[in-house]
Amino acid sequence: MANERLYIVTYDISDPKRLRRVFRILKGFGHWLQFSVFQCRLTGRRRSEMTASLEEAMNMAQDHILIMDLGPADKVDVRVESLGRQYEAPKRQPTIV
Repeated sequence: MANERLYIVTYDISDPKRLRRVFRILKGFGHWLQFSVFQCRLTGRRRSEMTASLEEAMNMAQDHILIMDLGPADKVDVRVESLGRQYEAPKRQPTIV
């Protein structure tokens, strides 16, 4: 899709209830890579929606979320070095919301 950017989103949420809520929100926007790490391909609008949802779910004084912009999704050559269990890159597929 045109104008999508690739993001890595990580989080450190101190409360189990908020942690589950943040996890569910991010599952709606990207692929779960490992505990507290998601890869998301988002348009500007979807990124804004994700950020607003996360801000609602988190406690700004206690929690921490990082959103790392890797650049245009179609131009990023993601290179992953995996130690331990084998890494499987997320496959691009349509998502019905």
